[in-house]
Amino acid sequence: MQSLQRPFELSLAYPQWQGSGRHENLARGAAAAAAVCGQHAPQVRVPLSDDNAESAHGVQRWEAIFAQFRSAQDILARSGANRVLTAGGDCAVDVAVIDYLNGIHSGLHVIWVDAHLDANTPATSPSGNFHGMPVSAILGRAPEPMRPFLGAPIDPARLHYFGIRIGDDGDWALQRELDLKLLNPETPLSGPVHIHFDLDVLDPHEFPYVAYPEGGVAIEEAIALVSRIAREADVVGLTITEFAPSNEEEAREGSKVIARLCEAVANP
Repeated sequence: MQSLQRPFELSLAYPQWQGSGRHENLARGAAAAAAVCGQHAPQVRVPLSDDNAESAHGVQRWEAIFAQFRSAQDILARSGANRVLTAGGDCAVDVAVIDYLNGIHSGLHVIWVDAHLDANTPATSPSGNFHGMPVSAILGRAPEPMRPFLGAPIDPARLHYFGIRIGDDGDWALQRELDLKLLNPETPLSGPVHIHFDLDVLDPHEFPYVAYPEGGVAIEEAIALVSRIAREADVVGLTITEFAPSNEEEAREGSKVIARLCEAVANP
C-alpha cells in the first residue's frame, strides 16, 4: 500500500566535521547539502563549537562533539517537529536526531544505508573518530558522559543495514553480539522509519565526492530503495551525511543526487 507522505517540518543543518578522520572537505559538503535540504522545510543550523581539544572519553575532539550534540537536542526539542530532514556533516550527527525521533515515534525503525558498520565504541575504535560509533551509540553503547542525555536505545531488531562492506573488529563484534540484520529488499516495511544515508555507500565510479570512497551501490538502486521505503512506510526522518566535494563544481554535481534522495521521500 502506498503511504501518504507528509512534508518534513524541520530541516536541520548540522555541519559537524569533528567526528571524521578526513574532514577537509566536509564543511563544503555540509553547506551544499543544507542548501538542498533547506528547500524542503524551515531550516535551523547547529552552531559549531570552537573547542576542538583532541581527545576525551575515547573520542577525538570530544568536547566539540558533545557541545554540538546538546545544541542539536535543544533545537529539536524546541522545534516540536515530527519529521526531520538533516544535512550533515559526519555520520555522528544522527545520534541526536535518531534519539529525538525515537522518543516521539513508538516502534521507530532505522535503516542504516552506509558502506561502513559505524558500530565501534570508544573502547573498540582504533581511531577514536566518532563517525565510526553512531550505531553503537543509538543502541545503548554511547560514550559514558552522553548516556544520561539519551532516551531509550533503539531496539536492535528495528535497525537494518543496507550497503555495508567495511568494518573494524569492534564493528563486526557488535553486529554479531546484537544480531544486527541486513535489510531484505523483499520484506515490506511499515510504521515510522528513519533513513540514515551516508553518501559513501554509493559506487565511487558514480559518486566520488566522499572522503571514504568504499561503497558499491549504484545511484539508481539507492534512489529506488529510498522511494520504496517512502511508499511502504512512514518516513519520519532522513539524514544525509559525509558529502565531501573538493571544489564547488563537485558540490553542484553531488547536490543533484542529494536533491533526488529528498524528492524520493517527498514524492515516492
